[in-house]
Amino acid sequence: MELAIVEFAGHPNPDRLQGFLAKAAWDAAELRDRVRAYAVAALADQDAVLIADETGDIKKGAKSAGVQRQYTGTAGRIENAQVSVHLSYGSSRGRTLIDREIYLGRAVKPPAVVLTS
Repeated sequence: MELAIVEFAGHPNPDRLQGFLAKAAWDAAELRDRVRAYAVAALADQDAVLIADETGDIKKGAKSAGVQRQYTGTAGRIENAQVSVHLSYGSSRGRTLIDREIYLGRAVKPPAVVLTS
C-alpha cells in the first residue's frame, strides 16, 4: 500500500488500512455505483465523454476467471489470456475509472435471469 495514502489518512503505518481492505465485508457493486455517481457529479461538464478500453493480460495457467485462448492486443495474437473492459468518464475537469468487467467468453455460461412482475 502506498505510504502516501496511509499518511493522508493519518495512520502511522499501513496495518489498519490493509486489515480493513483484506477483512471487511462490503458490496463491491454498491461501492462502485456510489463512487461512479460521486465522480460523474464532480467531473460533470458539457464536453464529457465515456472511454471504453479493452485490456488483455497474458496468463500462464487457467486458475484466474475468464482465462482462455483468445485474441489479445497485448500479444497481437491468440494467447492464453484474461480480457477485461474498463469504462472511464472524462471531461476538462478530470477523468476516472467508473466501471470494469472481465470477459468470460463463450465457455462460461452466465446465470439465468428470472424476471418477475
